[in-house]
Amino acid sequence: MPPPEVGVMVLQPTTVAINKDLVGRLGAFRSADVRARVPGVLQRRLYEEGTEVRKGQALFQIDPAPMQAVRAQAAAALAQAQASAANARAAAARARGLIDAKFISRADYDNALAAERTAAAAVQAAQASLQAADINLGYATVRAPISGRAGKQQVTEGALVGQGEATLLTTVDQSDPMYIDFSMSVSEFAQVRQLGQGGVQTKIEVVLSDGTPYPGVGQLDFSGNVVNPATGAVQLRALIPNPDGILLPGSFVTLKAVLGQERNAYLVPQEAVQRDAAGSYALVVGKDGKVVRRDIATERSEGTNWVVREGISAGDLLIVSGLQRAIPGQPAKAAPVAAGGQAPAQQAAAPAPAKG
Repeated sequence: MPPPEVGVMVLQPTTVAINKDLVGRLGAFRSADVRARVPGVLQRRLYEEGTEVRKGQALFQIDPAPMQAVRAQAAAALAQAQASAANARAAAARARGLIDAKFISRADYDNALAAERTAAAAVQAAQASLQAADINLGYATVRAPISGRAGKQQVTEGALVGQGEATLLTTVDQSDPMYIDFSMSVSEFAQVRQLGQGGVQTKIEVVLSDGTPYPGVGQLDFSGNVVNPATGAVQLRALIPNPDGILLPGSFVTLKAVLGQERNAYLVPQEAVQRDAAGSYALVVGKDGKVVRRDIATERSEGTNWVVREGISAGDLLIVSGLQRAIPGQPAKAAPVAAGGQAPAQQAAAPAPAKG
């Protein structure tokens, strides 16, 4: 009988993307608490709950009357200090003209200059008090610290806020872009760092709860360097655009993460890998035309293939079909697989001539 025909493929090293299927939780890019910074009675809400607001937009109005009265007092104190300062400057100017002719004593001259300096300092203090009053009056109108979606109102109109502590009024969340928090085991993280070196750009794809892929693509934004002792995992974070607001903070999503590239690896079809008590192995056709067993170590699956780095080399004729006819140490006829990975059909044996 002629040697059996087996389908083979020529192995060549390639660059394989490091893919991981993970689960992550969405979080707002920025979240700011809107609080009452001055005490007073909340008069009204100036925004629609659950809508987008701009940075600096007025959200709440606190009764400004007490702050206005404090500002008026500060303005009056400033005017009084300025008048006293003008009188002190005039007295100091007269003292400077009289000291040279010795019409006043040195002590009176020094007192006049000291009064001028004290009056000038009082003006600065009054100006600072007026500035503080203006700041507090401005806080009576509570504005959005960032642009984003404003949440539910936490305090109703008529309530006393800011008394002793900064009362929470609402929260503004910026959800474009969006953070994705996820984690990886220490072993997986070490493998990614070892194999994916070289500054390869990452890619994070999101699968929504209904199974549909999200159109945006994210990038790895942060990778921790501390292992959580409770879970034995490392925390990572990705950043993904969310212009239409499809992704909502706090929800869980499935991730398909490309975290790097592994160079000089081999993609071996899963049907070409066999296992026995000694481990995983594959069969190749040697240069002498005989079948050779190669013990291999499969790292991970990539689609319908195994990623292999050891046990095989470039140019090997890997047997992918007709394995049941391939016996290590016995000759075999290698036939390249056709398009689509199908090997040519085994040639039928010629019928025996009829006996006459």
